[in-house]
Amino acid sequence: MPNEHADLRAAVDAAFPTVRASLERLVRIPSISAEGADSPALRDSAEAVAAELEGAGLAGVRLLESDGAPPAVFGERPAPPGAPTVLLYAHHDVQPAGDLAQWTAAPFEPAERDGRLYGRGASDDKSGVATHLGALRAHGGAPPVGVKLFVEGEEEIGSPHFPDFLARYREELAADVVVVADSEHWGVGRPAITTSLRGLVDCSVELRVLKAGVHSGQFGGPLLDALTLMSRLLATLHDERGRPAVAGLVSGDADPLDLTEPQLRHEAGVVDGVELVGDGALTSRIWMRPAIDVLAIDAPSTREAINQIVPVARAKVSVRIAPGDEPTRAMRALVEHLEARAPFGAQLSVKPGAGAAPFRLDPAGPGYDAVRGGIEAAWGQPPVHIGIGGTIPLVADLKTAYPGAQILITGVGEPGSRIHGPDESQDLDELRRGCLAEAVALRLLAGGGR
Repeated sequence: MPNEHADLRAAVDAAFPTVRASLERLVRIPSISAEGADSPALRDSAEAVAAELEGAGLAGVRLLESDGAPPAVFGERPAPPGAPTVLLYAHHDVQPAGDLAQWTAAPFEPAERDGRLYGRGASDDKSGVATHLGALRAHGGAPPVGVKLFVEGEEEIGSPHFPDFLARYREELAADVVVVADSEHWGVGRPAITTSLRGLVDCSVELRVLKAGVHSGQFGGPLLDALTLMSRLLATLHDERGRPAVAGLVSGDADPLDLTEPQLRHEAGVVDGVELVGDGALTSRIWMRPAIDVLAIDAPSTREAINQIVPVARAKVSVRIAPGDEPTRAMRALVEHLEARAPFGAQLSVKPGAGAAPFRLDPAGPGYDAVRGGIEAAWGQPPVHIGIGGTIPLVADLKTAYPGAQILITGVGEPGSRIHGPDESQDLDELRRGCLAEAVALRLLAGGGR
């Protein structure tokens, strides 16, 4: 690391116990956005984040409100003369814990094991809040650039009110560079900058064969139940090799890097005997090609089953769309595919749902150079360029609202963090390095150092 940044390394090391304590306080709050905007835990979480921002030296800290949305948090430090302004983004909401039996400890009671902090949100994305706090504290609360910190409370449900926040608080959020700390690294000790995101469309499908259930022995034979027909319909979404079969979805290719099938199987927890589907590089299949999944089916449970021909079935279908695709067009292709394939004349209704645009980042410009320089200073190596198969809808919204701003996507989690799953965790050394990388990046944006 260059000598001119040794002071920031020392400052991050000194501040890190405080940063870790902040992360633990936030993890203890079950800020589950799926429980609704009026969840007391979401407001408790926002207020706790606001206190942390004040403690890190930001001024004008306040909760930003929008009708029907959980509170977001905002604080700022005006830019010194001639310096740019950076918007730092993270989110304080989390996914539900899921099956508690699969956790080895209470999901909202942070615990350290082998250098990792376990707990729901420890990585996604309260580590993003902690990274920003660490960078600010490294500069003594007075960074050499203008800083605006925005922490929202509904990213895990798709940020449906983010356009409302942009409309209402457009001037407050305006910046020259935006750092979205909600992605991941390629692995522990292998930092990355995210250069592409898949988008998303989904729909609800209802298939009906009877006005009401009837005796399966009395009428079975001439009639097929709705679950069987729904299964046949959903099976048309993929071809014989497991590739998406909806016509017209955009596909691309990605650098294969060094991702191997055994590594992917281990990271995803694939059970023995299950074959991977599709073709081409694994990174292409995850980052640059569409993926179709059935998220849910409404049907009688096995405990409730009776000898009855099931009259109606419902399902939710999700499509991750590749960079270069467009949500409205992809949604139309999905709906048309399903409507054209209702088996045996079953009554079919398809209701379009959410849509979010994919995103591709240009790895060039002063913002990118600063973030890259910060990563090299913290890890001693340049970042890998990666995509992520998931979706961060607000990124496209930010680019539309601020076309002149450069957007960077970072994060300190990695595949071992198991975000959205049981035993989510954050490697603490990666978090420490992330704080240093961002602190150095703020300095480089101001024209200091290299």
